[in-house]
Amino acid sequence: MTIMLLMYLFQDRMVYHPQRELLTSPSVIGLNYEDIYIETEDNVTLHGWYVPADSAQLTVLYLHGNAGNISGRLETLRLLHELGISVYMVDYRGYGRSEGQPSEEGTYLDAQAIWNYLQVERNIPRGHIVVMGRSLGGSIAARLAARENPAAAVIESTFISAAELGSDLYPWLPVHWMLSYEYRTLEYIRQIKAPLFMAHSRDDEVVPFDHGKRLYQEASDPKVFLELSGSHGTGFMENEARYREALRAFLVKYVND
Repeated sequence: MTIMLLMYLFQDRMVYHPQRELLTSPSVIGLNYEDIYIETEDNVTLHGWYVPADSAQLTVLYLHGNAGNISGRLETLRLLHELGISVYMVDYRGYGRSEGQPSEEGTYLDAQAIWNYLQVERNIPRGHIVVMGRSLGGSIAARLAARENPAAAVIESTFISAAELGSDLYPWLPVHWMLSYEYRTLEYIRQIKAPLFMAHSRDDEVVPFDHGKRLYQEASDPKVFLELSGSHGTGFMENEARYREALRAFLVKYVND
């Protein structure tokens, strides 16, 4: 009973693992970038990076996972840059240099603020924006894509819902009763009309592979699923050549003119 009470009281610390210090920057891997600051609807200032690619036709709005901050995503920036895609990568509230404290509703407001910034401040048409998220960011990205209908959505290593993932990780606990977080990815996936690219590792030690397959089964066409190998956080790097080619082919077929 005590363990259940503690997990209930401190579940926010189990969901979010923010790091305040930025340990590196895109310049370390030779990429030019711009620090950007974005205001949310509830007046929280978010910090992020804009990494341009020469003659880019597409822009990725990237939403990262629940741990660290944007400085731990340089491999993703490099890969997307090599595909000729510009990237906006912004920390959620409470992460990196962004103000505030993380919450489920807060992450949704953060994602919406980035989308609005790209549309209004940067004047980027929705048909040139790809919404991309990995792990927790995949759930947030799915919700945003369902609402805003971007050029495409890229959802990787993501769970059906917070409750379903919690039940898999802690089968001895009444997670559906205890958990105050929802992140209903399956519901969002069903609403996405844009072309969808999904990737998940069969070896994923955090989010079971079955979650990715179920999400894919419930998604509408057009859609592509790439099965990876390797760990939850590094599967895309451990399969980089296949991953890069599959993502490139998807974008060429369904997004690029």
